[in-house]
Amino acid sequence: MDQNYLIPANTKKSKLILGFFTPIDLIIFGVGVTITVIMLLIFQGMTFNMAILILMPALISGFLVIPVPNYHNVLQLITNIVTFIMNRKRYYWKGWCYKDGEK
Repeated sequence: MDQNYLIPANTKKSKLILGFFTPIDLIIFGVGVTITVIMLLIFQGMTFNMAILILMPALISGFLVIPVPNYHNVLQLITNIVTFIMNRKRYYWKGWCYKDGEK
């Protein structure tokens, strides 16, 4: 070889379940689906609006774990956005500079 290295873009994908999900993602989706199934068993005669409300836990949890390009999933994207918004916006220069040091 001539010292050229190629690192695949999806190197972390092998750490995910089915290449898309972490265990917490499957837990979130499983809880949403379980709540939906229980609610479907409890409420027998329902209208269309009631059916939509009953399906909401599965739909919301499915939306949170759906894969998004350049991010792991929507839940990770929302976490990154909230972290960016909540953290400090003023950044102080602390690097190598001829004025940064003792006089």
